Amino acid sequence: MTSERWIEPVGLLHGPVAFQAVRDGHALPLAGGPSAFTLVRLICDGEDLGLHPPRELGDEWEALLSAATRRPLPLAGLPVDRPLVMGILNVTPDSFSDGGQRMEAGAAIAAGHAMLDQGADILDIGGESTRPGAAPLSAEEEMARILPVVRELSKAAVVSVDTRHPATMQAALEAGAEIINDISALRQDPRSARLVKESRAPVVLMHMPALDLKAMHAATRYDDVVLDVARFLRQRVETAEALGIQRGRIVVDPGLGFGKTVEQNLRLMNRLPLLAGIGCRVLVGASRKRFVGTISGVEQAERRLAGSLAVALAGASLGASILRVHDVAETVQALRLWQACAKGRAEEG
Repeated sequence: MTSERWIEPVGLLHGPVAFQAVRDGHALPLAGGPSAFTLVRLICDGEDLGLHPPRELGDEWEALLSAATRRPLPLAGLPVDRPLVMGILNVTPDSFSDGGQRMEAGAAIAAGHAMLDQGADILDIGGESTRPGAAPLSAEEEMARILPVVRELSKAAVVSVDTRHPATMQAALEAGAEIINDISALRQDPRSARLVKESRAPVVLMHMPALDLKAMHAATRYDDVVLDVARFLRQRVETAEALGIQRGRIVVDPGLGFGKTVEQNLRLMNRLPLLAGIGCRVLVGASRKRFVGTISGVEQAERRLAGSLAVALAGASLGASILRVHDVAETVQALRLWQACAKGRAEEG
């Protein structure tokens, strides 16, 4: 019987000291850098085997170690040397934070262009709310909401479409979208995986514990939330690969706030580098979410900027390569300062 093994990079270094430690043989790059790790926690069949220097591991850990150190392939031609900022563009009447603000296509298109001007790398356009208690939306209504927006913004941006419906995926790709962001991790409809395979579009696979949105937000029972989420994502990646979707086109998302308590969200963030061993880019989407408000004591979602930025920077420091956010300008500014402090210098230009 094959053992279930995990490598969790710990003892992270950033900036020039990370490069020096890698050069001198004291550390290995996390997902290709610029961060590096000096130790790994080994986990076998759910048992913590303790901390070990990564260069002293046996051959049985080599594949996992290689996956955790390898730089992901470029995504839609975007940079690979820094975290990407994905701007959230909800064309919905009832999203938890900004529902109803951009229901008219012109307003949504203007908001998308504003995000691009602020430094967004990707625009993630969605027409279905996933807030607790939200009613399911038909593909027809979803397409009516988002396709005019996708069609226009894809002329200027890399567009991701946030949908569970294969019909919407197909129509959005034909309208110019380049990335599929599926909160169901291609489980909602078997046609979705075939579409992603045939289109060769990059895809985001997110963890959520139940496909029914009303049940999902109450499903917070896990044996070990970190390992359970990691297992789910690795299994979904392996399933996608078996169906012909290359691992280099897959992004994994732990699904913060989707069927997780405050403490579970924090555990996932604290141990985010564990997901690096899957060998895919990692996306973190914590912007304005309820756990941010609970910890910060801020009830109104639109006032959770400071808390959202804190989680975004924590994600970047722990290996996330895509940050999905509402507040693009502020996130871009925070990332630039975070990178400048880590490097000890500002970028030229």
